[in-house]
Amino acid sequence: MNIGIFTNNYLPNPYGVTGSVESFRKQFERKGHNVYIFAPQWKGYKDENPNACPPLAAPSGVSGRVFRYPSVDIKFKFRFPLAVPYSRKMDKIISDLNLDIIHSQHPALMGTSAMKWAKKKNIPLVFTWHTLYDQYTNFVPLIPDKLTAKWIIRKAAKYANACDQIIIPTESLKNIIKNWGVVNENIKAIPTGIEEEIYKNPDRSLVRNKYGINEDETLLLSISRLTKEKNVRFLLRAVSEILKSKSKVKFLIAGEGYLVPELKKIVRRNSIEDKVIFAGIVNKKEIKDYYAAGDIFVYASKSETQGMIISEAMYSGLPIVAVRATGIQDLVEDKINGYLVSEDRKEFISAINKLIDDKELRDKFSRESARISREKYTSTVCAEKMLKVYEKLISASQ
Repeated sequence: MNIGIFTNNYLPNPYGVTGSVESFRKQFERKGHNVYIFAPQWKGYKDENPNACPPLAAPSGVSGRVFRYPSVDIKFKFRFPLAVPYSRKMDKIISDLNLDIIHSQHPALMGTSAMKWAKKKNIPLVFTWHTLYDQYTNFVPLIPDKLTAKWIIRKAAKYANACDQIIIPTESLKNIIKNWGVVNENIKAIPTGIEEEIYKNPDRSLVRNKYGINEDETLLLSISRLTKEKNVRFLLRAVSEILKSKSKVKFLIAGEGYLVPELKKIVRRNSIEDKVIFAGIVNKKEIKDYYAAGDIFVYASKSETQGMIISEAMYSGLPIVAVRATGIQDLVEDKINGYLVSEDRKEFISAINKLIDDKELRDKFSRESARISREKYTSTVCAEKMLKVYEKLISASQ
């Protein structure tokens, strides 16, 4: 198959959609399919993918398969280049490609191009609904959150209804998007799979030695964008109470975001500077060592449609304590490989303390996390499911 993927988020952006695109791309290519990525140009970044093409420079018929649309380099709370989805050069390139199917990751910008070319080529259009858009309005300046949410959700629902297939990362998202106006019945849950090769041969001691964490200390770990929709204020305030009451517990939080200064103030106010580690953004090649260093993964986000970070933590054998929310509740099996709790500080703290105090239970949950993730959430398993969807759509369209 010749598969076109149109995405607003791509490398070097380190977040969820990028991870999803790359996970599927690698598996599709391993199985002999051609994957063409269309994404915004990121000034100063050079694609490492050997199939990449110079931005807008590739002539018709080239072997390269990663193309960059011109973009406007926006920095509001964090850097996010916005694609300009109109380009004569890109139009020439795409018109000459013999695509069998187009997979859009967004309803706007690159999503607009995806829909245009699916119609022009008369081929199926797949749309992955990645995001709970009402949770991300804090990234739109000057416009009230309610107005922003209504506009984005209405646009996304209209887009989804015009597609041949909607993909959702987890089953719990289905009722939400239906309540938002999606009437298209072609909805299938396929999560993003874990790239297993990234997690081979982790070194637990590497990160613990780097940050002075003794082996007799329990390390609580969280990896997250440090922004409002990830509910990190609640997380840190709850963990702070544990750190003040238990001498041999530390907390490592990896990630960046506009809330970092505020979070550091919370740490200083609680006099726990020696027990909280802000590690910043972790390179994908090093992430396995951070998971290996942890003992319990803690997470409070309510904005996930899947929460790839949770499936990765599970693959690394970490028991999970998380706020029960869309996406997360599809991954974590309560009291089997972790605890799902309400957004109540006492309940959240109690669940973490149970695992800190009971190593046997922690080890049991750890084994279950590893088992569940290997059975359900590897990139091989998930890519096979997606390819079957593609094949069915292509067959029906011929």
